[in-house]
Amino acid sequence: MKSTGIVRKVDGLGRVVIPVELRKVLAIKEKDPVEIFVEEDQIILKKYTPYNECVITGEITPQNKEYAKGFVLSPRGAEILFNELLEQQKDLVLER
Repeated sequence: MKSTGIVRKVDGLGRVVIPVELRKVLAIKEKDPVEIFVEEDQIILKKYTPYNECVITGEITPQNKEYAKGFVLSPRGAEILFNELLEQQKDLVLER
């Protein structure tokens, strides 16, 4: 686990503020759900993403597939990614 060097106090209602720098890095916006895990004596916060949610479109469909550990694409997300890769490949060819 990587230390951020950031320390926060728990307020009277049991709340802890997640610093804006971390929220930006982790793309956590106001009202985004955060999942809470406990591992031995550690509390782990993770931005909540529903099971089988496409990382590009956010869609949850029965056709979604997991291609790498936790990398889920919907058919539309796969098409968007494929087209983006084709564009980048074209740009590389033109640069040569």
